[in-house]
Amino acid sequence: MQHIKTYFPNLTPSQESQFAALGELYTDWNAKINVISRKDIENLYPHHILHSLGIAKAIEFTAGSTILDVGTGGGFPGIPLAILFPECRFHLIDRVGKKIKVAQSVAEAINLQNVTFQHGSVEELKTEYDFVVSRAVMPLPDLLKLIRKNIKREQQNALPNGLLCLKGGDLQNEIAPVKKTSIVFNLSDYFKEEYFKTKKVVYVQIVKK
Repeated sequence: MQHIKTYFPNLTPSQESQFAALGELYTDWNAKINVISRKDIENLYPHHILHSLGIAKAIEFTAGSTILDVGTGGGFPGIPLAILFPECRFHLIDRVGKKIKVAQSVAEAINLQNVTFQHGSVEELKTEYDFVVSRAVMPLPDLLKLIRKNIKREQQNALPNGLLCLKGGDLQNEIAPVKKTSIVFNLSDYFKEEYFKTKKVVYVQIVKK
């Protein structure tokens, strides 16, 4: 929890208690359904919650923004972002029903009101959002093909509408096709932990034709 308070010192008491509750909730669920690697559950706060919040270093979502989390798994990055941005609305989708069940149960347990959930694939989803967020579910060009239809034309944020994706490692080849419309944010510029040395947020602007 200290990781979160260090980098996000202006949390409300309600946000603090929601973030604090995630540790026990995910540990309990992970014993039943493997949503986080068993070896990594002890690193829940830096490797999963703080990592998810890396997107908030790339953009401060305007109140009223709508965000789709594709391939959310147990709720990352959607649940930490929904706690941080209570004035925005988040929709979390995943193909694996038991993972969505975990995310939904966690959100209910902390009384997180600004999230909805869907068991299914993004190919079937027709709704439009200001942004799509994702945590390395597939290569960028593949993801962009799937989610282009889900981005709104109307703008209300400092960054134009598009995709914000948490990635790691060497991304040169993956970013090459969208180099002109993308920005790479190195999370090592914001978070000092060794884990973030190669972690990035990749933003890609999506212009609707």
